[in-house]
Amino acid sequence: MSDAVSPMNGATFEGFVTVSDTGPRGMITLRGAPEELARMAKALGPDLPEPLSMTAKGPVTLAWMSPDELMVLCDYDAAPGLAGKAEAAVAGAHALVAVVSDARAIYRLDGPDAADVLRKLTPARLDGAQVGTIRRTRLAQSAGAFWMTGPGLFEVMCFRSEGQYVWTLLCNAARPGSELNL
Repeated sequence: MSDAVSPMNGATFEGFVTVSDTGPRGMITLRGAPEELARMAKALGPDLPEPLSMTAKGPVTLAWMSPDELMVLCDYDAAPGLAGKAEAAVAGAHALVAVVSDARAIYRLDGPDAADVLRKLTPARLDGAQVGTIRRTRLAQSAGAFWMTGPGLFEVMCFRSEGQYVWTLLCNAARPGSELNL
């Protein structure tokens, strides 16, 4: 079996914000009716997140993606086992559990002006962004999502097939001399 690698293989770009590839991350898509999502969340540990929010318990985070979809973020190697727990919680129900760890990429923005990098690329409002909220949106011509993990820290998720494109967008938006100075 080959080793898991992320699209940018741990690359880092130093601009007015540091852009870095977070490496392989476990991700599981959960789809179903609200009651099925609640059963899967209970089996995994974290509370069921409210719309546009994230919840965590230990190394497992649940992110609200839509009224019928959650994304599980976890250690890469833990994803298959957690998917099994979620499947067992909804056995016989109309629900979907899919490990998508190798189908997504996650990049980190680190710096006091990290939100300005996103402002250049997405129509989503960043005013009042806070830890524990998530936005599913566009990143220029790519679908994606982002969330704040701390002051001046954001993580950005996109499809792996668009990983190089989104990486280039983020690095260009973080180039020194292109600060928004808002």
